[in-house]
Amino acid sequence: MSRNRARLSLAALALVAVLSPLPSQAQSSALTVQVDRSQRVQLRGQVASVIVGNPQIADVTVVNSNTLFVTGKGYGVTEVVAVDAIGRTLFQNQIIVSGGQTGSVRVWRGAQATEMACSSSCAPSVRSSGLDSAAAPTP
Repeated sequence: MSRNRARLSLAALALVAVLSPLPSQAQSSALTVQVDRSQRVQLRGQVASVIVGNPQIADVTVVNSNTLFVTGKGYGVTEVVAVDAIGRTLFQNQIIVSGGQTGSVRVWRGAQATEMACSSSCAPSVRSSGLDSAAAPTP
């Protein structure tokens, strides 16, 4: 009798393991990306859809069914969610987009900001035309 009960328990566990959805990618901490830089995200399943909370802050490129690249577009915090064909979550994480450590500066004239790319000298970067003029300067 106990042998039958053990077999039944093992069969039930195997059925639960087969029918349960894929586990979500571990989310230990937020993903930090610099503006105009990318971070690779490897998925444990095949992605069907990607949702970006605020596309002005981050963008996602699907390289193949298991690989995403998250690119920082503007300063701030957003969320990215990737799901498979039947809606199971493969990846969900907060994305923090920050400025780089060196090589750029933001110049404010009134409410207008100009992003400058700097090396031995500074020049307006491509990002200057895309800045929101209503954005407040950051300290």
